[in-house]
Amino acid sequence: MQSESPGEHLLAGITVLNLGSVGPAARAARALADYGARVIQIAPVSRKGGLQTKPVYHTYAAGRDFARMRIDLKSESGCEALLRLTETADVLIESFRPGAIERLGLGWDIVHDRSPRIIYCSTSGYGQNGPASSWAGHDLNYLAMSGFLACSEPRADGGPPIPGATVADSAGGGMHAALAILAALVRRQATGEGTRLDVSAAEGALSLMALSIDQYLAEGEVAESRAVLLTGRYAFYDLYPTSDAKWISVAAIEARFFENLCDGLGLPQFKGDQYNEAKQDEIRASFRRVFKTRTRDDWTAELASRDTCVAPVLEIPELVSDPHWRARGVFMEAVKEGRGVFEQVAPILAGGVRAHPRHRVPVEDQTETAEILKDAGFAAAELAGLFEDGSIE
Repeated sequence: MQSESPGEHLLAGITVLNLGSVGPAARAARALADYGARVIQIAPVSRKGGLQTKPVYHTYAAGRDFARMRIDLKSESGCEALLRLTETADVLIESFRPGAIERLGLGWDIVHDRSPRIIYCSTSGYGQNGPASSWAGHDLNYLAMSGFLACSEPRADGGPPIPGATVADSAGGGMHAALAILAALVRRQATGEGTRLDVSAAEGALSLMALSIDQYLAEGEVAESRAVLLTGRYAFYDLYPTSDAKWISVAAIEARFFENLCDGLGLPQFKGDQYNEAKQDEIRASFRRVFKTRTRDDWTAELASRDTCVAPVLEIPELVSDPHWRARGVFMEAVKEGRGVFEQVAPILAGGVRAHPRHRVPVEDQTETAEILKDAGFAAAELAGLFEDGSIE
């Protein structure tokens, strides 16, 4: 049974102009579209398309619920067209290197002058100022700067691991931006004024590390791998191999969950030693030995429903058919010309409308430029001129 969701989109009536094709800007736009905002994805004209990264068709939900247009922001008429669009929009998201959008004549001061109510969200790796603000970077760099990598389990060569998800781009940047935009929209409801938002993906990742950073600032304790509870110091918070060469996760932090786990594993002798430092190697070795006697799925069936804080480590081919995720309705269908029908992650953030018709992926380079500009009040003769001089496509 699918979880309950509202019948109407929470952001219906909100228009977002997104100038970023990948990274935090794309993640934020995706979240806002899933909540029902009208997202207009703005790319360079085709002759300058190489200036912007072009995502693979299936990424960022294959452009689901995005309207698409192309504008040459380096032309005077193209820049003016975007400024006119801001007059009827609620949010503008940009992801240029700090200072670049000002050089285009589309900085906060100019846009705010044209549209005092607009929420202007700048997304970048390291923020709009500071010594690192001009650095080029990607997700791994932002996680490195935030302390995330240093607190993770090392690789065999002793170096930090490469994470299996783009945590900085998605949670540190995209969700950070979406949250800030929503807060600014609430403020605008009360004041009528727009806001400039400086969203740093690295800063967002740093905020995710607050437990470990605050622990060091308050107590001087460094949350290196295996050094504190949440980095594997104790046997009850770890990963264990099973007989079928798969893995199971254990996070039995509370005493009663740990006791249930010990009983379930047939190791009641350890119930009083959860935090006994002298016993951790023995407990961990015993857990490892017992978990190796059965398969991952056997242990999941045996322990997961018994308040033990146990869950299977699922690989992607497994999770897409997992009964829990299927019951939650987290996948939906899409169809692309030449590719056929495939599945993708549905709108699943809390409060969104999950029921979604099959998404038809737009034909490559298809745009709705004319329709978008007509809705913004452009006359037919103006559109003809902009198309003719190549300012829009």
